[in-house]
Amino acid sequence: EVQLQAFGGGLVQAGGFLRLSCAASGFNFDDYTIGWFRQAPGKEREGVSCIRNSDGSTYVADSVKGRFTISSDSTTNTVYLQMNSLKPEDAAVYYCGADRKTASVLAAVAGHVGHHVVNYWGNGTLVTVSS
Repeated sequence: EVQLQAFGGGLVQAGGFLRLSCAASGFNFDDYTIGWFRQAPGKEREGVSCIRNSDGSTYVADSVKGRFTISSDSTTNTVYLQMNSLKPEDAAVYYCGADRKTASVLAAVAGHVGHHVVNYWGNGTLVTVSS
């Protein structure tokens, strides 16, 4: 059974940093692309970043480029999202999603298609940024 568990959210001041983790289990980690998405109250879920675990290729949305970094550790089957220089507009519930099809995750993160094309989802972790 595919399971994704996101954690690491919390309350941080603007300009601060957090590192989110997405622990994966139940599938061959290297066969999947994992993405981070976020959803603020009253807004659609939007893509943040994704990583193809087979080769480490990454994509980062323009809204967070230069501030957020995605990485993965195949020894622990965990994908990380390092978030620096946080802004109030970064506040949201952050979710990780996974799919064997890189194209699906990439298209969803880039906003070309809805996030529903991504097959597997973890719980969300709340990030609050105070100004």
